[in-house]
Amino acid sequence: MKIEQLYTSCLAQGAYYISSDGEAAIIDPLRESQQYVDKAEDDKVKIKYVFETHFHADFVSGHVDLARKTNSTIVFGPSAKTDYSCHIAKDQEEFTIGKIKIRAIHTPGHTPESTTYLLIDENGNNHAIFTGDTLFVGDVGRPDLAVANNITEDELARTLYDSLRNKIMTLEDNVLIYPAHGAGSACGKNMSSETFSTLGEQKKINYALRDNMTKAEFVKELLEGMPPPPSYFKQNALLNKNGYNNFDDVLAKSNKALTIDEFKDHMISKNSLVIDVRNQNEFIKKHIPNSLFVGLNGSFATWVGTIIKDIHRPIILIVEKGKEEEAITRLARVGCDNCFGYLDGGISTWEKSGNPTSDLEFISANNFVEMLKLNTINILDVRKESEFETQHIESSINSPLSQVHENLDLINTNEKLYVHCGSGYRSVIAISILKANGFDNLIDISGGYNAIKKTNLNENCYRSGLIISN
Repeated sequence: MKIEQLYTSCLAQGAYYISSDGEAAIIDPLRESQQYVDKAEDDKVKIKYVFETHFHADFVSGHVDLARKTNSTIVFGPSAKTDYSCHIAKDQEEFTIGKIKIRAIHTPGHTPESTTYLLIDENGNNHAIFTGDTLFVGDVGRPDLAVANNITEDELARTLYDSLRNKIMTLEDNVLIYPAHGAGSACGKNMSSETFSTLGEQKKINYALRDNMTKAEFVKELLEGMPPPPSYFKQNALLNKNGYNNFDDVLAKSNKALTIDEFKDHMISKNSLVIDVRNQNEFIKKHIPNSLFVGLNGSFATWVGTIIKDIHRPIILIVEKGKEEEAITRLARVGCDNCFGYLDGGISTWEKSGNPTSDLEFISANNFVEMLKLNTINILDVRKESEFETQHIESSINSPLSQVHENLDLINTNEKLYVHCGSGYRSVIAISILKANGFDNLIDISGGYNAIKKTNLNENCYRSGLIISN
């Protein structure tokens, strides 16, 4: 028996490859399915099943393409309905892979169809559970992402309480837990950076599995402080439910070098969004006016899906040479299939063709803090609310990056605006959004709040009350 966790950091997502005696199963695969085909061929095994724990909202799964390529069977849990061929498992139904078995345990709550898969080893022992978004390390899945419109988050939260206590917590403490996500995913609010655990350990440390916790207490703690889901989540869930374009076709269409004339035609006649995926320092120095910055060096796909609102909007790219396929693949992971290529030669081609460029004004953390000590200045903090509540600059306004579009009216346009996040990535995204919406006098604080805290002036700020800790 072989179990391999295939973890993708930019999505904080775990897919699983399981094989035994010539057969294999994949659980919650990524959009680009060829990697699983290659792995099975290397191991000389046949992929028999593709198990889906639920209709994922944060990424487009590769189940449809993978099943087509390998002639395998897609399995969903009870109550799932799809527009493509699959097997809807009954609660407690078992599937044989070589010498092991996978048992489908219906655990609704995150979504109505959410299902945990229990791996039973060659000796008949319960070995591991693949929990999807039902149970994470340190957290449980949010109950507000269901595709169905006739069920409330409160109802799902109550159902999740029952699933955890009646279906999962009754298993042995030594059973391994393999979740679909870890820290950084928006599918929960308190996930650990650890990507697997044991049920016994989670009973000790996970708030949601606390002894003597009432259903009312569970619902209150689960829903309290839950940020709104990214806008693309519902669109991705529908793609996973209804089907999507073949990834190989998407890649072939999108991985195309555009001439400067073709690139500008897409900008003008097709209203394509220009996304610059280079490092933020390169974008600060020089970029196409009104282009959107989302660097590949961060949670690229998640932020693109969150910010552009409509994943079907036409996209063209400014990308570092050699990174084109990576950018297109990561866009496709969140359903952004309408990428029509990238500018051949990048920003250099744009500039050499006589087109104007823009840059961003920035300030070092040291110089910013010096200014802060002497003046009341206009500051926008684009970190998450939880980060802001932990510690922030007294005079700053908080608008999380995911909500910048909705909070444009909070921004003072009459004076310079100093923008920061935690480390300098999200603030540049925010400034690119603001510039595209007509804002000027925007200044990026290099290195963000992390750099501010490291300045030798930081202690003076605490003493004067300029930095507030809660």
